[in-house]
Amino acid sequence: MTPTSAPAPPPPISLPAPELLTGVLHQLADTSVPGAQKVGLVEGATADEVGQLDKFAKAMVDNGYAPLAFTASEITWSDTMAGNVTADITARSENPAKPETFTFPMEFKPSVGNWQLSRKTADLLLALGDAARPTAAPPR
Repeated sequence: MTPTSAPAPPPPISLPAPELLTGVLHQLADTSVPGAQKVGLVEGATADEVGQLDKFAKAMVDNGYAPLAFTASEITWSDTMAGNVTADITARSENPAKPETFTFPMEFKPSVGNWQLSRKTADLLLALGDAARPTAAPPR
């Protein structure tokens, strides 16, 4: 008889409801939420990044995409970070002049009874980290 490996036990918490994950994104995209209050929404964010957090919401307003509606689907446990979850997040502008949608796989980390956007996802989505580094235009 050869030994077989049993599947890893599930994490001790349940998968989050979609609203918990989209709530993080709604707050990040809301210009009425001060950047200082957004720091807790992103894993490892610091007071030095308040300006970058505010820029994301301001850019959505300035470019006519605000307000944004978010939906989360395909919520699963992360394959790479134990305890984190991944979800396909779709953002849609509620401005009829900007009917575009954007879907992106995002990772979230549990944090004191709530969820945070993972640092990895935040760095990709919000251009946190090296603010001086120029970013390339997305491929078309």
